[in-house]
Amino acid sequence: MTKVMGAAMRRIQAGNALTAFGIGFTVPFLYIYVAQVRGLGSMAATSAFVAFALGALVALPLTGRVIDRRGPVPVVIGAAVAASVGALSLGLSTGIVPILLSALTLGAGQAVMQPALATMIVWCSTPSTRTRAFALQFFMQNLGLGIGGLIGGQIVDESRPASFTLLFGIEAVMFLVLAGVVLTVRLPHAPVIKDAVPRDSAGAGGGWKGLLGHRAMVKLLVLGFVIFFACYGQFESGLAAFGTEAAGISPSTLGFALAANTGAIVLAQFVVLRLVEKRRRSRVIAAVGLIWTVAWVIAGFSGLGHGSAVMAAAAFVTTYGLFGIGEAMLSPTLAPLVADLAPEGSVGQYNSAFALVKQMALALGPLGVPLGAGVPMLYIGSFVLVSLGISWLGLRLGRQLSPVQDNPSLTRVVAQGGPSAAVKAAPVTSVPAQSVHA
Repeated sequence: MTKVMGAAMRRIQAGNALTAFGIGFTVPFLYIYVAQVRGLGSMAATSAFVAFALGALVALPLTGRVIDRRGPVPVVIGAAVAASVGALSLGLSTGIVPILLSALTLGAGQAVMQPALATMIVWCSTPSTRTRAFALQFFMQNLGLGIGGLIGGQIVDESRPASFTLLFGIEAVMFLVLAGVVLTVRLPHAPVIKDAVPRDSAGAGGGWKGLLGHRAMVKLLVLGFVIFFACYGQFESGLAAFGTEAAGISPSTLGFALAANTGAIVLAQFVVLRLVEKRRRSRVIAAVGLIWTVAWVIAGFSGLGHGSAVMAAAAFVTTYGLFGIGEAMLSPTLAPLVADLAPEGSVGQYNSAFALVKQMALALGPLGVPLGAGVPMLYIGSFVLVSLGISWLGLRLGRQLSPVQDNPSLTRVVAQGGPSAAVKAAPVTSVPAQSVHA
């Protein structure tokens, strides 16, 4: 990594952390703000979350090509400004229509930032440093979210609407800070990513048609959907409903569980990174599926009612902690793999597609609530099978990847081995991903 790339990366990561800090200020309190502070009720609060997700789903399909044609910097700046406007107007809105429009704008801005920032990280990293760069991004985001939520909880007061306006105002400022930081970033030229599908073989016309013709990427998108639906999509919906209804978990214990998840990520991220960065990505994903299988089994134990309330609470908190360890393993695995699969000039398109799949999974996550609250053991059993399916899909994906895509540490071996090693490795780095059959 050059000095220019290193300086750019530090600024990108700092902007990421500040933005996450601002988001952490507001997200945990959005429901209370709309339903209780503004007195609009639970249906309006639910509609605000729907509008937030809808903004992301509308904006993301159009984002990738703009990133690839115009570069990620103007996209990040535009998205940050839009998100800032949405956050500030949300804090000032009192009626249902302004709140929904503000949530729509905020959701679109936040969603568009994700693939654009990911593309900036790709441009400022190499295959050998990309894994660590995305791990650092995930660490900084969770740290920012955790600190923001902790401080925000001390500021808000349901009897003072102005305290919520202050929170949304701080979030708006953080987005503008991100835009200012990004303006100072000097990006290197877009990288040529070896081992990706060449532009002309990814499908006629490129864009979405080319992406959907890329078998390895399609399998990764399916895998990503299952991962995000089974983990992130359940945190504050189905699993929370299971905990409170079936396991008798108190809201305060649920808060401890969410804190355990964040704590596991922050404490384990770089320890886990040393364990996974030299291993095959497909096997890391399969291992995460097994860890989450154990997590769901432990969650099921908390709802059986055979132990004490303390044991049930401990089991539930452990479940969230195990999910955090799995997340720490996936953060340096999935995002770099998306970049390594992208054809030249299509990194933004591939990042946007993966972000879209994530948003779709999160939007459908609440579908688990009826099962979690009404048929708890069926809910647990279903997600035990889903987690085992993640392991199976991860191993199947590995058959579509070239050796270097599956284990990027091989590029360092080639670099250290000199010319003779490079000659021996040449067949590995010249195999298009589509030619590796399942």
